[in-house]
Amino acid sequence: MPASRTCRHSLVHRAALLLTASCLWLSPLHAAEPVANGQPQPDDKPSPSTAPRYSEKELEQLENSHRLFPLNEKVTAALANAYAAYGHQLFTQKRYEQADAIFLKAQELYPDDATYALLRGICNYHLKRYETARAELEQARSQAGDSIEVLFFLGLVLYDTDNRQQAVELWELALKRAPGRKEILDVLNKARKETAVEAAMDQGHSSRFDLSYDPDVDTAFALAVLDVLEAAANTVNSELDHYPQARVPIGIYKRGDFKTVTDSPDWSGGVYDGKIRLPFGGAKEMNPALRAVLYHEYAHVVVFELTRGNCPLWLNEGVAEVFGRTQYDRPLTELEHAVRRGAVTDFRKLEKSFSGLSAADAALAYQQSYSMVNHLVTTYGWYRVKQILVGLGNGLNAEAAIAAALADFNLTYDGIIREWRERLAGNGGER
Repeated sequence: MPASRTCRHSLVHRAALLLTASCLWLSPLHAAEPVANGQPQPDDKPSPSTAPRYSEKELEQLENSHRLFPLNEKVTAALANAYAAYGHQLFTQKRYEQADAIFLKAQELYPDDATYALLRGICNYHLKRYETARAELEQARSQAGDSIEVLFFLGLVLYDTDNRQQAVELWELALKRAPGRKEILDVLNKARKETAVEAAMDQGHSSRFDLSYDPDVDTAFALAVLDVLEAAANTVNSELDHYPQARVPIGIYKRGDFKTVTDSPDWSGGVYDGKIRLPFGGAKEMNPALRAVLYHEYAHVVVFELTRGNCPLWLNEGVAEVFGRTQYDRPLTELEHAVRRGAVTDFRKLEKSFSGLSAADAALAYQQSYSMVNHLVTTYGWYRVKQILVGLGNGLNAEAAIAAALADFNLTYDGIIREWRERLAGNGGER
């Protein structure tokens, strides 16, 4: 074990704090944005890194130096510094898999340093590799004790793998160490509300899904929900060529309980916030409208994985609506009226929340989002749509992701909006 780590520790711990700041608001238990982009959104962006930046070429040079002088502490520390900084660069781009691989290299240099286990645990949590995340975070805890960051993220992993009581206990311990810490209060409050509502729920399972449902829900209907979700997964996964590995949790609630757990607007037909939540408690049998909701909500699961939550709301909801409407296609009444009045909404105003909208304005927002994505799919295909989603997942903004995916057509964000408007004007608002 090298004797001196002061220089390396300074940068590594700064990277850890920056990653923590970047991660806390990404928790599925943070105050969720109902039905909007399927995942919670931060109130404030994380602070930019002040750490030095490294290129792959610079890393390669440092790795070569380390191979020549493996026992030189300064060379080893310099390489660890570079890994920490480069891993942070990848992380801020939401390239969690690559960041994890870089932090693993640093961990191999200093296996007794808890910071690297913490950073790997955070990356694997976001990748939904829960077993690896738990092992790394428990290792960090054993090496460095109960830091707030370890307790917070280990609690998230436990909660997402249905070990709720253990998660709550960790967060309560974290809160004792950091009284008033908003992120911890948020997850604790949500966990307590959810646990109170779901404590008496029945359980069901299928190949991809874990279902909790209100005791008043008919078991045959609950099983039908699982069957439809399995069909939705087959369709969405195939079209977007993406196959989530983690099991997807689902909850079926009475309307009042759904409102308690999600704090969603009255017009909400479902929410995905890391768990598919459905206000189907009063339903007795499956019908096309309910099938559409299930296809819609499952699409959010795949969009979130592809984009790492970095998705304009109109694109997220538009993709979900395209799949939902394969099961139950409704007239685009509000969109047709808006076209006739010349009152369609600027898509940049549809990039964030729909939750404050009235029912009529929300209907227009969903229909407009559907119409745009339907235009993209029918004109350029799901392959190009997926390229946009993957670009967003790699940290690009909407402008850059669209331009990169449609570069062959020399199209930009404004270009596709112009195309869509021309198409809409030509057919009176249909599709």
